[in-house]
Amino acid sequence: MLAPKVATIMLPLLCGTAAASPFSHSHSHSVDLHPRAACSGNTPTTRNEWCDFSIDTDYANVVPDTGVTREYWLELSDVTVSPDGVSRPALAINGSIPGPTLIADWGDTVVVHVTNSFTTSNNGSSIHWHGIRQNYTNENDGVVSITQCPTIPGETLTYTWRATQYGTTWYHSHFALQAWEGVAGAFIINGPATANYDEDLGTIFLSDWGHSTVDELWTAAQTTGPPVLENGLINGTNVYNDTGSRFTTTFTAGTSYRIRLINGAIDSHFKFTIDNHTMLVIAADLVPVQPFSTNVLNIGIGQRYDVVVVADQASVADNFWMRAIPQAACADNESADNIRGIVTYTGDASTPNTTGWDYTDSCDDETGSLVPWVPKTVGTSDLTTTEEAGIAILNGLFRWTLNSTSMLVDWQNPTLLQVVEEVTEFETDDSVLELPNANEWFYLAIQTDLAVPHPIHLHGHDFFVVAQGTGEFNSNTTLNLDNPPRRDVALLPPSGHLVIAFETDNPGVWLMHCHIGWHTSQGFALQFVERYDEITGITNVANLTDTCSAWSAFQASEGIGQEDSGI
Repeated sequence: MLAPKVATIMLPLLCGTAAASPFSHSHSHSVDLHPRAACSGNTPTTRNEWCDFSIDTDYANVVPDTGVTREYWLELSDVTVSPDGVSRPALAINGSIPGPTLIADWGDTVVVHVTNSFTTSNNGSSIHWHGIRQNYTNENDGVVSITQCPTIPGETLTYTWRATQYGTTWYHSHFALQAWEGVAGAFIINGPATANYDEDLGTIFLSDWGHSTVDELWTAAQTTGPPVLENGLINGTNVYNDTGSRFTTTFTAGTSYRIRLINGAIDSHFKFTIDNHTMLVIAADLVPVQPFSTNVLNIGIGQRYDVVVVADQASVADNFWMRAIPQAACADNESADNIRGIVTYTGDASTPNTTGWDYTDSCDDETGSLVPWVPKTVGTSDLTTTEEAGIAILNGLFRWTLNSTSMLVDWQNPTLLQVVEEVTEFETDDSVLELPNANEWFYLAIQTDLAVPHPIHLHGHDFFVVAQGTGEFNSNTTLNLDNPPRRDVALLPPSGHLVIAFETDNPGVWLMHCHIGWHTSQGFALQFVERYDEITGITNVANLTDTCSAWSAFQASEGIGQEDSGI
């Protein structure tokens, strides 16, 4: 396994990481926590504290000045893997799937150098920092055709941004279907919490997995519908028939653990459970919430939840099943009842005999349970747009549409470059909504009469979920404006509507899309050009144009054709 090259910095703030990979010798979960030395607070009994700040600090307006830069080096490469015992080609970050867990503290500056070494597959690439607001750093959002051109094999692109939020998120390629070939990893930003716990167990990265590459399945996805994948992985590992190995982690009786859950699937909405154990949910995406308890947690694609689990079941059994259950109401998976890990109290991870919690197969969001810890009120607005999600057959291929338009943007001509070049009229299939004025509230309603759910992700903002339900959105729909849930991914229900709101407080070009990988590539997206007149002034034009010049020459010389939406 190629080790990530990470700058060594002795920090006064808590940092920890946990990772498991099919490339390592062990699939057990390990964690390396370094206690803070320079400020008080954030002990197992004071997790609400963070230096001179606390869980009550409004991180939208106040960010610690740590003076620390976290610097990482990532290399993207072609590999052959067998995470469930079945060998296939894939794409990896620093030799592992998922990639290394990156760590920062609230307020740090993050610098990541990403080298494209896809010399075998001859792929372009990018890295998107999912859920990171990128306040005034739009060019670092990492979305091809929107904020950058793809990087070419042999080249390195550096992303720099400030960790103004804290919690659990992930990073992934935003070029074609690369994220689901393995170009994805977890990101932890340490900060205060809404409940106490003893140890941070790190991230649990959930994904679905096929024995053919998603690129090999792309033609079928465009012509006959989403392919059924053979399996799923927990932190990059699982079993299939009599091959592979389970993810395992060890609990010490009486200890409370923070677990950071991430759904990085291409098509699977998971219900996550640990047999006999109750979860206390403390954050949704990068938003701390008032804690609530559940035995079964819905995790939509792209969503994250931080939970606290108390190891209080040692008298019941030595080992327990951890289950990630893909919901057939959203998408099928061949191994729906076998995407499991093992929680052991003894260190001997023999096959558990425990029984799972009862649940109803469904594509649900946790919206009704989410109350942000720092309360906010949504302002009124005359800016409201309604988008109808639908389907179309274009050139014999299946495409998703919003208001009858399927996004089709150009790798060689990203929207940010067009803004820099003073383009003011965009192509219809660029799917641009313009928001020219600063600090205004904007409401977006998305609705569909199709019985298919869609996890909707917005870049550049945490949005407010002001309405979500079945049936159409109309003037009689009740809007929740008093501290509604805030997050960066929410579910558009089947045959239903989703209404989100956000304030125009972040200049840039920001993508919004369905996070089902197939649907993203099939054009289920639009983009906001927010505060056009300010964008060029905050953009490193030379970096942008150099990357695009290199890509244009590479694409022409290699004869590479674009076969998807461009994002």
